Amino acid sequence: MKKLFWGTMLLTLALAAPRPAPAGVDVNVGIALPPPIFFGAPPELIVLPETYVYVVPDVDADIFFYDGWWWRPWEGRWYRSAYYDRGWAYYQRVPVFSVWIPSEWRNDYRDHRWKGHRWDYQRIPHQQVKQNWRGWKKDRHWEKEHTWGVEGLQPRVRSQKPSREAQKQRQPRSSVREGRPERPQQHRETGPKKRKAEKPKQREEGPQSWEWQQRQKEGYEKGDGHVRR
Repeated sequence: MKKLFWGTMLLTLALAAPRPAPAGVDVNVGIALPPPIFFGAPPELIVLPETYVYVVPDVDADIFFYDGWWWRPWEGRWYRSAYYDRGWAYYQRVPVFSVWIPSEWRNDYRDHRWKGHRWDYQRIPHQQVKQNWRGWKKDRHWEKEHTWGVEGLQPRVRSQKPSREAQKQRQPRSSVREGRPERPQQHRETGPKKRKAEKPKQREEGPQSWEWQQRQKEGYEKGDGHVRR
């Protein structure tokens, strides 16, 4: 009986232990979740021009799809889920794509207009979006597909400024290492090399030198009979 009791207690503690939550998801049970939305059939989506954000246009609530997740703003908070109709969890941060969504996108959708241009959007089944969103984004599919269906829309030009790593590779090593501009190289003259002036050799004063022989000769001619030193 005691073994059964302690086994039940351990199982209860294991189930009650907190589990790690995904990045950006709050496990606070005090935060209310958005009300459910009922779909009669799987929804179709459209892609918002100049982005890779997909949206469900036929429901009153804003439901987006971006980078493999379904997103939903509600009462000043953001929620995300792996499903479009359930499983919403509070997301602590603001998704990066939210700044790309115009506040009047529904009016643009109804009017088939985008920034004053005709917008022939394409309705995409949600299953196709789930399967292809990664490849479409990598290959810039919607930019090549008639610029998201917007006539006369110029795709955004990516910055041609070289990265910092490329700039470092182009700079001389000395400049990168010391952080100083490279000094201009001094041009050396290419004319014939000048020979160094040789030091005059000192004359020897020993008995074999020329001066010693001259003094010996002068002394002999004067008749001294001996050599003057």
